[in-house]
Amino acid sequence: MSIPTSPFEIRQRCRAGQFDAPTPGLVPGFVQANLVVLPYDLAFEFLVFCQRNPKPCPILDITEVGDPQPKLIAPGADIRTDLPRYRIFRHGELVEETTDIRPFWRSDLVGFLIGCSFSFENALLDAGLPVRHIEEGKNVPMYETNIDCIPTKRFSAPLVVSMRPLLPNQVVRAVKVTHRYHRTHGSPVHIGSPDAIGIRTIENVDYGDAVTFYEGEVPVFWACGVTTQTAIIRAKPEFAITHAPGRMFVSDLRDEDLTL
Repeated sequence: MSIPTSPFEIRQRCRAGQFDAPTPGLVPGFVQANLVVLPYDLAFEFLVFCQRNPKPCPILDITEVGDPQPKLIAPGADIRTDLPRYRIFRHGELVEETTDIRPFWRSDLVGFLIGCSFSFENALLDAGLPVRHIEEGKNVPMYETNIDCIPTKRFSAPLVVSMRPLLPNQVVRAVKVTHRYHRTHGSPVHIGSPDAIGIRTIENVDYGDAVTFYEGEVPVFWACGVTTQTAIIRAKPEFAITHAPGRMFVSDLRDEDLTL
């Protein structure tokens, strides 16, 4: 099957059950988003958690209660069907992965669309910088760190980061490029020693896929929206839905719509 060429085509293929793959590198130039779906009685506190931690949790859109349409970033789309894969959590436990959450949808649910670092990768490529997981056809490597987010009463989490290897003389350029994309995690949160942020072995990812390092490269880490999934696991809400890591919602927003 051919590669989707527009956000609408990706969403339609997902809706038809014809696309279940990681989304990095797809339809370059369009904003991708993490998804969190929670009952209404937790929605305000989760919003506060995101506002206290804007680096990993930059909010792009919030749906109306019971309405699956993300009206700001993709009018007409349906967050119940238009992502490649979802995760279902009950009391903080992952109980199922699925490609369609309509059977689980309830009238009290609220969807949060949260910025994703896939949205600045096209700018990195345009600047002549490598994006190794795209080169290798993999999902981005992601790791839990020893950096704590600012908690609320029920939500807390270690910061999760995504990683891209770069040569030292490429790092400043990467910082300048990604700094402009403040609503999709912005500039890196750490450069260099993984151990300094609690990552013992770079080859052992917590989410996604390990990638190749070439001689002289250093790891560069960006905040990651999967942080929200660790917050859900800790909070143990009676019910929650998220995207599967690396399988994002592809919106109609252009990357440049979110730059400084």
